[in-house]
Amino acid sequence: KQLKKLGVRDSKQLTPARRSELARELKTFPHAIYFAQAPEINSIMQRGVSLNEFEAKIIAGLIDELAKTRAVKAFVDSPDSIPKKFEHRIRKYLHTQIEIVSENKADVNHVCVGAASILAKTERDKQIEEIKRTLDFDFGNGYPSDENTQEFVRKHAGEERLKPFLRTEWETVKRLKNHQVKLGE
Repeated sequence: KQLKKLGVRDSKQLTPARRSELARELKTFPHAIYFAQAPEINSIMQRGVSLNEFEAKIIAGLIDELAKTRAVKAFVDSPDSIPKKFEHRIRKYLHTQIEIVSENKADVNHVCVGAASILAKTERDKQIEEIKRTLDFDFGNGYPSDENTQEFVRKHAGEERLKPFLRTEWETVKRLKNHQVKLGE
């Protein structure tokens, strides 16, 4: 009820300024955040572990941590097309007996997941701005759909300075590194 009263909803439905305002308030609620850095993600993917499996393991750890605060139910935005499959992945790593509601689009359907999406998005945006300062280059928003990000990855993917920040095992990045030529060329 408190989250609804604050106006919490899916982060994609809010302006950056409103997300920042809400994030400050949301940090007063019990929460846990895990920052997965690019080298860690690259390493697990090189070992044949899927990103969904990695996320399930991290989510299980966060649920275990938050369960200590009195949580009795966990709502999860499933990256698996079959949400029950993602719930099973989480349960493999979970040490807490807790009800799990795993859904696609949970950030839209449940205000608590919307709150988590706000915290995640604002923290991600801060990290992106810090990376831009470190690299001294504005590469766009960091999403694969962004043309500035795509161009930056095409030109600089092999550079040593990008290793701490670039998910090289991601299919999107692999595609961008291999510049496509039109058939007629």
